Amino acid sequence: MEAAGRARMQAKATKRKDQASSEAPPAKRKKETSFLPAKKTGVGETRRAFRGNAQKTLSPKKNWANTGDRKQEDKPCIKTSSLFKNNPDIPELYRPVVHQVREQVFAPETFQELGLHPHLVSTISTVLKICTMTSVQKQSIPVLLEGRDALVRSQTGSGKTLAYCIPMVQSLQAMKSKIQRSDGPYALVLVPTRELALQSFDTVQKLLKPFTWIVPGVLMGGEKRKSEKARLRKGINILISTPGRLVDHIKSTKNIHFRRMQWLILDEADRILDLGFEKDVTVILNAVNAQCQKRQNVLLSATLSEGVARLADISLHNPVSISVLDKSHDQSNPKDQVTQEVTPPQAADQLGGFAIPESLDQHVALVPSKLRLVCLAAFLLQKGKLEQDQKVIVFFSSCELVEFHYHLFLQTLMNRLRAPAPGQLPSASPQLAFLRLHGNMAQEERTSVFQEFSCSRTGILLCTDVAARGLDLPQVTWIVQYSAPSSPAEYIHRIGRTARIGCHGSSLLILAPSEAEYVNSLAAHKINISEVKMEDILSILAKDDCFKGRKRNNKSHAAGPQEIRERATVLQTVFEDYVHSSERTVSWAKKALQSFIRAYAAYPRELKHIFHVRSLHLGHVAKSFGLRDAPRNLSVSTAKKRRANLKRPGLRKKTQSTHHLAQVLRSEYASGLEASRGGRKAKPSGNL
Repeated sequence: MEAAGRARMQAKATKRKDQASSEAPPAKRKKETSFLPAKKTGVGETRRAFRGNAQKTLSPKKNWANTGDRKQEDKPCIKTSSLFKNNPDIPELYRPVVHQVREQVFAPETFQELGLHPHLVSTISTVLKICTMTSVQKQSIPVLLEGRDALVRSQTGSGKTLAYCIPMVQSLQAMKSKIQRSDGPYALVLVPTRELALQSFDTVQKLLKPFTWIVPGVLMGGEKRKSEKARLRKGINILISTPGRLVDHIKSTKNIHFRRMQWLILDEADRILDLGFEKDVTVILNAVNAQCQKRQNVLLSATLSEGVARLADISLHNPVSISVLDKSHDQSNPKDQVTQEVTPPQAADQLGGFAIPESLDQHVALVPSKLRLVCLAAFLLQKGKLEQDQKVIVFFSSCELVEFHYHLFLQTLMNRLRAPAPGQLPSASPQLAFLRLHGNMAQEERTSVFQEFSCSRTGILLCTDVAARGLDLPQVTWIVQYSAPSSPAEYIHRIGRTARIGCHGSSLLILAPSEAEYVNSLAAHKINISEVKMEDILSILAKDDCFKGRKRNNKSHAAGPQEIRERATVLQTVFEDYVHSSERTVSWAKKALQSFIRAYAAYPRELKHIFHVRSLHLGHVAKSFGLRDAPRNLSVSTAKKRRANLKRPGLRKKTQSTHHLAQVLRSEYASGLEASRGGRKAKPSGNL
């Protein structure tokens, strides 16, 4: 009996051993057929990664980037990258209902009713293709034709340039003694950026077609001073300039004078002050006042700040304050509001917030840091390849970020999409067209890009805030703010590049989950914004087989979350493979990351509770730059700059702050993990 019992036990053991050996090969095959090789993790680490999800009941609104892990546990043969693991929860976005300030863009009146020169009216109609006035033009032009100083506030894209150009040209052509070129400047127009200077010059040049004896000219940085001095020597009657270059000529060019000045115009006045030109404007005002006391002064902007009010006090004499509001905000006056006093500081709040075009749809998406890059790429693929006649502007916080994403998308998205889709001829394959614009580019290249994007029907422009003010770029359909603006006023100017003069447009603001409160900050300024889900943006990848991960049985069913994850992972892998293809590209990505962190640390004090470097997960942010690991030597590059720029004031303080910033980001809070309730602090995780 004992022998029989031992025999049965040996048979069972042998059977169990055979079963274990027969199950081993399938486990190996699972690993070989996984979507992407996953980084090996210990048992304890895996438990920690999923402990939060296992202890909570998942709600339907749970972060889509994390909730699919339960299904992944049910089907262990499907593996995805760490791109969709350990992301923070996406909070519910509570948006207070606000009533946005609206302006009536168009007025029923025509330019013929203003008593302008017939040739000027004909030029406006035939050359500029404009027949009716906008509301700000209706209010401003009669006041300026009377010779009054004015402070003009109106929404972006409402026609403020023509509001001062038309009365300026009308008054100059009507002078009794005909203007001679050698007389010098009769009008001075100050603008903050070179691109806006070129645009304003083009508008004035068109208006002057019937009046060839009046000569316009432009002065701006990046051009040759010698040629500008030659033009000043010959004579310029309407001088359009950036403040810095004009101050340069005031100090070094003998031929420049302001004895016959009739007009002084500051366009985008708040931006002129934001860029640090306040001292330059003071020098210009002193130079003009020394030679000409009696003139007409105009300040224009979409937003009025305390600095603009201060500038108005010293430059305007008994001005008319013009602000165009929607009728629903001014029931006491059926006509648009015109007051006879300078608007005080913080005028935007007193006037009920910022005016936004009614035809502009505003959206926000909450996206974890690791998924920012693929979300942006997916959105641009949708607009640039899968939809027709889309013209997109993407705003970044620094020149380095523009350069990094421009070259990254050229080398990855463009090369990946060169092959036509199935059933499509190569010539018919839609192509993405990327352009870039920022302050570190040579002036010739900046001008070329500006003109190319202005004339094209489609394209994607990656830029800094150099393109955020005053530029009239036709037919822009989408504005994407990849880097959040530093103020609601900056937000207004960025989205103002679309929905201009009554056209329809849309905007998308991309925020991290920790930055969700920024939406409430916008709502406090009467800015109403609706949420779009991250998964809706990524789902566009299911329509493009360029990023298909592995072969499936193609049945007629919609792509599920798992397939979209896989395609997003393929796209992320494309970016990472390019970044890690050489030491040069890795260094380049690290510099872009360092630039992002510097910009993040520069948000104003009132927004520090939303945008603070301690809330960043350095590893996750690095993933959005195609880096597989969080870099450790972010402050290395500043040593060379310190040696090369010893004469620059304040540089020591800047490099010390950069080094301190790197220390903060390597601290225990840099992982983005809070201290546990039991008092034991979580260690920074090296996994991305």
